[in-house]
Amino acid sequence: MSPDRKLLAFAGFNGAMAVALGAFAAHGAAPAVKTLLTTGGHYQMVHAALAVALALFGSSRRLRLAGWLASAGGLVFCVALAMIGLLSLPVMGAVAPVGGAMMIASWLLIFFAAFQSNLAKT
Repeated sequence: MSPDRKLLAFAGFNGAMAVALGAFAAHGAAPAVKTLLTTGGHYQMVHAALAVALALFGSSRRLRLAGWLASAGGLVFCVALAMIGLLSLPVMGAVAPVGGAMMIASWLLIFFAAFQSNLAKT
């Protein structure tokens, strides 16, 4: 199976965004905002890396879906935390769990894929 180029590009964007937010958190953010940006960037980076791995090596539809959920969930979660901190939008606190649920779902898809007898057909 060939690499999922769209997922790979999306994951690359997420990784770059995570580094940029982490740099801003370290060098320009107020202490209260720094924590939110650092947490969001960390989750975004971890899930961007997971998406890269699944884009390159995911051998099934289930694993590719896990990559998309990981990458999109990381983005939603990180942007929600950034908007809370940078724009003082506490309503985004209701959006962050959506990203978290997407990230959890990605890991559960990987878990269930591990029990398939033939990963290439799941």
